[in-house]
Amino acid sequence: MSNRAANIRIVLVEPSHPGNIGAAARAMKNMGLESLVLVRPRQFPHAEATARASGAESVLAQATVVDTLAQAIADCGFIAATTSRFRDQNFRVLDVREAAPRIVQESALGPVAVLFGAERTGLRNEELEPSHALIRIPVSDAYPSLNLAMAVQIVAYELLRAGGEGASAPARSAALAGPEEMERLYRHLQEVLEEIDFRDRTQSGTHLMSRIRRFLQRAELDQNETNILRGVLTAVQNRRRPAGLR
Repeated sequence: MSNRAANIRIVLVEPSHPGNIGAAARAMKNMGLESLVLVRPRQFPHAEATARASGAESVLAQATVVDTLAQAIADCGFIAATTSRFRDQNFRVLDVREAAPRIVQESALGPVAVLFGAERTGLRNEELEPSHALIRIPVSDAYPSLNLAMAVQIVAYELLRAGGEGASAPARSAALAGPEEMERLYRHLQEVLEEIDFRDRTQSGTHLMSRIRRFLQRAELDQNETNILRGVLTAVQNRRRPAGLR
């Protein structure tokens, strides 16, 4: 397994059927991937998962089980989330064939994650928040429903194709800021917005931070860039506090 493949993490969020976990592991093994993380699986380990893995027991044996999505992606840079729904929420949406080379490129700099949601519901909106891009798999309008393991197989296949000898190097030299670093930036920014009384002017008054999160995720900041922004925010706070302004 190449270093890039070792850095590509498949994350299944709340999978409900152990057979799908096993089939996903088999799909990964077929395409040279072995890093599997399960977030709150309903049943795992399970005999059906082992049976459906059919030769990919090593992927199940080293799979990591965690309680939260934040734990699953804590050390990751680039994060992509699969979706089957049309969303108008300012996410960058990529076709799976377009997304695969980007994921492979980013894996040269450190761990990356591809997120898959539960069988019935997919990923919830809050589970999409850490993502830099959404992946859409083209399907027939007549029957757009795609099995979880099938979705893993398609994404893994495209990653294998994109990771051949012609795979290009990433344009950046530094890995993206991790989810925890971005969360610290968002908390700091929200604190400053409250201090300067900058309010959401939309009709509902609830979307400002969501919009800010989305465009900063699209900007794909590295750690140095997040530090610069936090330095600016701290400077704003320091200029206001001596005057007693809060």
